[in-house]
Amino acid sequence: MKLTSDQLSELESIGIKAATRAGEMIQSKAKSNHEVLHKKGGNSLASQVVTAIDFESQRLILETLNDTCKRFELGLLTEESPDDSSRHQHDYFWCVDPLDGTLAFTKGTAGYTVSIALVSRHGKPRIGIVFDPDTLTLYHGIYQKGAQKNGKPWQLPTPSSASPLTLMIDNSFIARANEPEFRDQLETFATQRGLLGTKIINHAGAVLNACWVADHAPSLYFKFPKPNPGGGSVWDFAATACLFNELGLPANDIHGDPLQLNPSGDTYMNHKGVLFASSPDLANSAIEFFQ
Repeated sequence: MKLTSDQLSELESIGIKAATRAGEMIQSKAKSNHEVLHKKGGNSLASQVVTAIDFESQRLILETLNDTCKRFELGLLTEESPDDSSRHQHDYFWCVDPLDGTLAFTKGTAGYTVSIALVSRHGKPRIGIVFDPDTLTLYHGIYQKGAQKNGKPWQLPTPSSASPLTLMIDNSFIARANEPEFRDQLETFATQRGLLGTKIINHAGAVLNACWVADHAPSLYFKFPKPNPGGGSVWDFAATACLFNELGLPANDIHGDPLQLNPSGDTYMNHKGVLFASSPDLANSAIEFFQ
């Protein structure tokens, strides 16, 4: 069943309600102390930590979305529940990260968010919703209808050569970037493009890392491919991939190919890496450089 434009709009409205409802709950608990639990995940700490707030956020989201799964015959993939493979059995599925950036949340720093996407069985994002509880910022978009920020068309900054190249990175990148030779190469990469060196932001989860790329041009968010499980999961990138598509910005793997957002087997994206960029030219340069 192909969803109509009106149906996608209705689903987006319901998804926004779910994201903001969960986000408001998350923010009400932001100043509390949270017991950090560990779950089975990839080989990174970020993929293994979880709190009671993650589960409560998921409960609120599913309470809002469950009716749509029945009415529109949608599958479901959400971080804090087992993958039931319904994403392969329906034409579309909800893809939910109830609290991305759990580490940042437990430390009381910015960088956590709620992320909800609608993805086709072929792995194409059709709706992207991101709600940042810390700043009350709502990003959302629908396939071929553009992207909005706080209810208005998302206006991108104009890059300037008088700016540094901002790198949104996480711990997997930091381990590599701490090598002096590699850090020097990054500086060279930036200055060769007329930029004032590099600036690093390294405290956010994957979802806001991508959103901040769009808001901090010239900017990149890059995850190296690796052989072992990890590299983020589908729910880390589905919503922002939709938003970037609607902004005309690259959200690709390191070969420049579209992200595969409904992989067979596990949900990890470690095999081909991930690249979000503030412009196609910058993405092409980064692909060549990192390879």
